[in-house]
Amino acid sequence: MKDTKNLSQAQQDALLSILKTRFENNRIRHENLEWINIESKLKANPEKLWSLNEMENTGGEPDVVAYDDTTGEYLFFDCAPESPNGRRSFCYDAEALASRKEHKPKNNVIDSAKSMGIELLSEEQYKMLQQFGKFDTKTSSWLRTPSEIRKLGGAIFGDFRYGNVFVYHNGAESYYASRAFRGSLSV
Repeated sequence: MKDTKNLSQAQQDALLSILKTRFENNRIRHENLEWINIESKLKANPEKLWSLNEMENTGGEPDVVAYDDTTGEYLFFDCAPESPNGRRSFCYDAEALASRKEHKPKNNVIDSAKSMGIELLSEEQYKMLQQFGKFDTKTSSWLRTPSEIRKLGGAIFGDFRYGNVFVYHNGAESYYASRAFRGSLSV
């Protein structure tokens, strides 16, 4: 059986070219980092390349936003101006999806992120992302929800309006055509 979480050499080369161009065009996100080091890390971790490809294919436009000196890992976030189009109209998690009796969404963000090998952005990460530009000015993004909120049936999401980052709540079972989720990946 073929391992579907591996990219062909041609797919790897194409993705690395996209990521390099995005890296070079957005230096504000990673002023003190060098592409050659990131590329080397990516080539040594093909499963991470596969996850980045999933982020790219669903409209996330992943890019490097930080380097962790302690772990030696680069941090990628979805940096598309609006919440990724290929991940919209999902409720928050499997429990929320199961609770809907009719008009069920096609998926939920927790399972989708897990299948892609990525994590949802936390509220802190979402605010960090907003330091690099204006994201979600017309859309919104589900965020990793604290368990105490989720236990009460809620989930949180963020957007950027009126020059500010806002974090709100919704029922976890809700879903909207203008809401997706943003992910992170450490490499």
